Amino acid sequence: MPVILRFKGIVIKMYLRQKEHNPPNVHAIYGEYIGMFSLSDGEMFEGDIPSKEQKAVQAFVARYGKELLNMWETQEFTTLEPIE
Repeated sequence: MPVILRFKGIVIKMYLRQKEHNPPNVHAIYGEYIGMFSLSDGEMFEGDIPSKEQKAVQAFVARYGKELLNMWETQEFTTLEPIE
């Protein structure tokens, strides 16, 4: 699972086998917490990441949604720049 970004103590990853992990999503890891966030709306649909970090991941997905969906569809991964 490639690392897309590390910021604010959060690691964002995406699985390579998209057919096994629909809907399109990213995984966020923050210490012992893990969450899966939808690329369509940025909402966490599985996991237990604290709300402050959820908001940071949601802002990241909102900012880079188009790029993330392209990575999901093409399986060509790049590292993205952190947001403030």
